[in-house]
Amino acid sequence: MDHHRHLLATHDPEIAAAIAGEEQRQRDGVELIPSENYTYPEVLAALGTVLTNKYSEGYPGRRYYGGQQYTDRIENLARDRARSLFRAEHANVQPLSGSAMNQAAYLACLQPGDTVLAMDLSHGGHLTHGAPVSHMGRLFNFVRYKTQHNQQGAIDYDGLMAVAQEVRPKMVLCGFSSYPRELNYAAFRRIASSVGALAMADIAHIGGLVAAGVLRNPLDDGFDIVTTTVHKSLRGPRAGLILCRAAHAKAIDASVFPGLQGGPHMHTIAATAVALRKAAEPAFRDYARQTLANAQALAAALLSEGIGLVTGGTDNHLLVLNTIDSFGLDGSRAEAVLDHIGITANKQVVPDDPHPPLRPSGLRIGTPAATTRGMREPDMHAIAGWMVQALRHPDDKALQARLADEVQTFCRRFPLPGVAA
Repeated sequence: MDHHRHLLATHDPEIAAAIAGEEQRQRDGVELIPSENYTYPEVLAALGTVLTNKYSEGYPGRRYYGGQQYTDRIENLARDRARSLFRAEHANVQPLSGSAMNQAAYLACLQPGDTVLAMDLSHGGHLTHGAPVSHMGRLFNFVRYKTQHNQQGAIDYDGLMAVAQEVRPKMVLCGFSSYPRELNYAAFRRIASSVGALAMADIAHIGGLVAAGVLRNPLDDGFDIVTTTVHKSLRGPRAGLILCRAAHAKAIDASVFPGLQGGPHMHTIAATAVALRKAAEPAFRDYARQTLANAQALAAALLSEGIGLVTGGTDNHLLVLNTIDSFGLDGSRAEAVLDHIGITANKQVVPDDPHPPLRPSGLRIGTPAATTRGMREPDMHAIAGWMVQALRHPDDKALQARLADEVQTFCRRFPLPGVAA
């Protein structure tokens, strides 16, 4: 690794300096974006290998290029580990990332114009779940369901059943990017079955928590398709997985290749296999449990300060703050204030947000990355204190400077995984 750094610094000092700067930013600050994490040194080692040189269009045993004896071994290991970890009948490890995996799943099972029931974006759904600005939103007819604000964000499953009976979807989709509560997968499966629809879950954010057994696995409730990214709570490289029942395996594989993608990124598939092996170890289960415990501690600390949380708390790894109500700041300003003191979060719409996505009413935070660095419950209380002070006094430059120093000093106690000190 040091040799590679020297080569890069010699050949392209501008890029090398930017990478070094990003390493320092990550080292000196608290990462609270719930979709981000620090991957393993072993994953970084797999990514920077000669596998990036190899074209492997097709699947193991059925490639369109020669010289595949090692790539076939790697992809089969990744698929086997994914099936075992998630108790899936079939796994496709080739999707390049989250958007591609969901697009491939839709296109495998649906015809243009088919109806899909999916969560409303402002209530916690994801851009790839049929948001009007997405290509999939133009291709399919997404009917969006919402959460109940006065019921701590619960979903009205009886009401959703009535909607399904009315619109007769071909797919019922659940999953989220900013929903802090657990989903009732059995209820979604019943709704899908009542209208003869497929049941699909996107667990991209909670894939690692599901793999560790600390959150429920939709496949155990009879879902047809489950998708997850690898780079969030699974701590792997930037990639996607599609898990499905055997009956859908052929359609899913054909949809990924040749339907949507060309040659897979074999260096990333190797890194995925490494992360999946890590996720099967007892230490990873401990990590997942601590991630949830830290989220609870962070929520409790913020609530004790009177900060408004969407759904009133969390069942998983993330929280959404209403910064307009709590601090009189829109999410974009709140994000910038926290960035200035070394705490990274992201602006976030809240249910039925009257403000635009680039100036929303909320802020999304989560605990996977902080937990990876070894932070625990008392540290969450400290982080919450810094956040509240900064957001209550956004124009106090002296306070902001003091808080930035405190955050940087705090972060020095927690090594950055995969990066030399």
